[in-house]
Amino acid sequence: METELKGSFIDLRKALFWLNVKDASLLSTAQALLRWHDAHQFCSRSGQPTKKNMAGSKRVCPSNKIIYYPQMAPVVITLVSDGTRCLLARQSSFPKGMYSALAGFCDIGESLEEAVRREVAEEVGLEIERLKFSASQHWPFPNSSLMIACHATVKPGQTEIQVNVRELEAAAWFSHDEVITALKRNDPYTQQQNEAFPFWVPPKLAIANQLIREWVEKSTYSSLPA
Repeated sequence: METELKGSFIDLRKALFWLNVKDASLLSTAQALLRWHDAHQFCSRSGQPTKKNMAGSKRVCPSNKIIYYPQMAPVVITLVSDGTRCLLARQSSFPKGMYSALAGFCDIGESLEEAVRREVAEEVGLEIERLKFSASQHWPFPNSSLMIACHATVKPGQTEIQVNVRELEAAAWFSHDEVITALKRNDPYTQQQNEAFPFWVPPKLAIANQLIREWVEKSTYSSLPA
């Protein structure tokens, strides 16, 4: 197929650096649906094979008529700031050099606010002082999630990071200038040379990138003289 179309297959995560919003949304939805259908081929009650409808929007158990719909798991993703710096972290599974906002699944029974406070405390040992909702996004990796993006600030004088090494590989505070430089690296995959991996952030179509850009814009505006 690659030869016939004179192209090559690429991981969707990498493709997000080049795709436009419309195409990225379409491909993300398609990938999420394909994975959901592959993982839900049998009824959880009867054990019988389920059948999908023509549109692919649901699966039905022929024996008991139970209908299964694709679901998304709620995930809070939070950019923490101390007023002049923002906190970014990375997992060992991330591409070399990439740092992102803190993220974690919401537990049953807790609110979004509770989930944010718990995740930040668990992953970096910080206590949130203020919290503000930003936006949301469907994210297909590794399975469908509803990313709920927030900005958070920590209490003054309480910025010492305690990295939970079971969940994170590293976490650090980054300055306004460092983040701006990272945002300018539009194609970090081709910029990685001689084992030198520059600090970079998720692609522009990821909601983590939006959070980081919002923080930069707010910090730039706040630093202007009155």
